[in-house]
Parts: sequence; structure tokens; C-alpha cells
Amino acid sequence: MTILLFVMLGLFVFMMFRRNKKTQQQQAAMQSKFAPGVDIMTSFGLFGRIVSIDEAENKVVIELSPGIEATVHRQAVTKVVEATPEEAPVVPDDASSLTATGTELPGVAETPDETIARLNKEDKKDN
Repeated sequence: MTILLFVMLGLFVFMMFRRNKKTQQQQAAMQSKFAPGVDIMTSFGLFGRIVSIDEAENKVVIELSPGIEATVHRQAVTKVVEATPEEAPVVPDDASSLTATGTELPGVAETPDETIARLNKEDKKDN
């Protein structure tokens, strides 16, 4: 029975060290991606772009918005944000999107008197 207890304890310690080693490897892989111009997220939720890295002091200068910079500890950077390609909106080359085709735009055909009547009905429903 004592042997089983020591085996379980040894397995527990082994799994704990293995997990710590895996976490350290992931952290090292992420920090190897650090370079000026990379978009990042800090542990306290700020998003920004790396401006410079000071290896000796373990500091990273990030640009939060144009002209606004912050200096944080290197370990505060928890995630490298991958840029997702945004689709450009489809813009027609003519004015066809400015006119309604077949369907009326909501609220366009309503006169001011009809609008007042509709709002009064909605107000009565709320009471």
C-alpha cells in the first residue's frame, strides 16, 4: 500500500513539472515573436503595437494609439494578436444603391400624421 502511495505521489510530481515545462516553452515561443510593429495584448487588456524592446530591463514600449505610448514589463504581454484580413466593403460603381428597387425603405412612405398615430399606439401598448 505504501508503494502505491509513493508511485501516485511521484506521478503527481512528474505531471506538475511536465505542465510547468510546457507552459514555459509556450511562453518562450510567444516571446520569440516579439518585434517592433507586432500587435499585442497585455495581461490587463490593453491592445497596442510594439515600438521597442529593452532586453536588459525586460521592458516593452507599446503604442496604444497614435502618439500614446506605454512602457510595460515584458511578462505583461500575454498574447500576440494575429491580424485578420478585413474584407473591403462592396461599393457599386454607379448610383443604383441610392434608390430603392422594388421595396420601400422603412419609414419613407409614412406621413407625419401616420408617424404620430403609430407612436401613440406603441405608447399605449407599453402602459
